[in-house]
Amino acid sequence: MMKKNNNVLKSFTILPDWIDHNGHMNVAYYVLVFDQSLDVLLDNVELTRDYRARSGNTVYVLETHVCYLQEVKEGDRVNISCRVIDCDEKRIHLYLEMHHADEGFLAATSEQMIFHIDASGPKAHPMPDHIRQNLETLKAEQAHLPRPEKLGSQIGIRRK
Repeated sequence: MMKKNNNVLKSFTILPDWIDHNGHMNVAYYVLVFDQSLDVLLDNVELTRDYRARSGNTVYVLETHVCYLQEVKEGDRVNISCRVIDCDEKRIHLYLEMHHADEGFLAATSEQMIFHIDASGPKAHPMPDHIRQNLETLKAEQAHLPRPEKLGSQIGIRRK
């Protein structure tokens, strides 16, 4: 049975080892924090490690786009939330946000496309109906939320 979605998937305290020479969290650790939070979402929709071991199926992240909006520093606490933007039988489109836990500002976003895979191939493989339904339920619960500003962002030099 799917666990109830709550806005905050996971919270972290920024560790000293995560700080770069500029005195804020290094870009690699933003990806780590988003990835570890993704594991919580996957568990919530029953795409658990146990399911993956039993079924021989797993998920691969095909694409990720991280936007670094405001720096976080050693000792800061951050909360990660996630929205299911879309899904089909093999793909999951997610949008994650990192907010500073005390000051509330949006520090970073991560937009991800995930593929459900038969690991023996590896090749794309439809996910079980109950997992897809859990994703559809989350998507429907979040449908009233405004479109995230950074969703679908493109990289490029903006010219005047």
